[in-house]
Amino acid sequence: MDEVFKALADPSRRQLLDSLNVENGQTLRDLCAGLDMARQSVSKHLAILEAADLVVTVRQGREKLHYLNAGPINDISDRWITRYDRARTDALSDLKRALEADPMTKPAFVYQTYIDTTPEQLWRALTEREFTERYWGMTPITTWEVGAPMTWDHNGVIITDPEQVVREYDPYRRLSYTWHTFTPELGQVFGFDDDLVAKLAAEERSTVTFELEPVDSMVKLKIVHEGFADDSTMADMIVDGWPRVASDLKTLLETGHILPRATQDA
Repeated sequence: MDEVFKALADPSRRQLLDSLNVENGQTLRDLCAGLDMARQSVSKHLAILEAADLVVTVRQGREKLHYLNAGPINDISDRWITRYDRARTDALSDLKRALEADPMTKPAFVYQTYIDTTPEQLWRALTEREFTERYWGMTPITTWEVGAPMTWDHNGVIITDPEQVVREYDPYRRLSYTWHTFTPELGQVFGFDDDLVAKLAAEERSTVTFELEPVDSMVKLKIVHEGFADDSTMADMIVDGWPRVASDLKTLLETGHILPRATQDA
């Protein structure tokens, strides 16, 4: 966490975060054009923000896009604020909102965290029922071959659709699949009205990708969810969903337990 606080201490780096908060997924050229900073200075500050995981990059063709990452701020909240049950300070609250707000401009959602586990164990947690049921409450049923259909079991609610398929399956490194459909039955589980379910079901099919990379004794997990329309309702909803799923996944693998949902929602 030292790197996070050090990165946030510089006003120029906070300005870069502000710029990404206004428009996420910018290239180096975009950031330089919008700020009164030399290209070399912007590159240097971005490198520090990346090292602190406050900024995550995603390759798109020849370009490298920069995204805000709420993971480190969530870790700070979990370590101190949630533990001692104190109200968040204005600075942390504002920054957390900034890091999680409107990350859909390109549009995509990017979230990165580090988990004290092995690639093999994390891979099992992403693909096997005994894990996914515990931290996610749902599990995919598939052969995991590229192009294979995926059926989701959400606490007994079965979600099937021809467009739910595996996109990539590279064990211990990369997993990608199209996102599940919001059926009327699933809408009832979440308490969604018929209009919202119909709106979600009519949206473009999005794709989620998990990238695993060993880093010393830990594994860096990057979650990229993309393929949304500019006015996507689903894109707005996953901003809160993925950090919670990633946090529960991390807690399960590192402690063997997850916090009760009632405690997390309090």
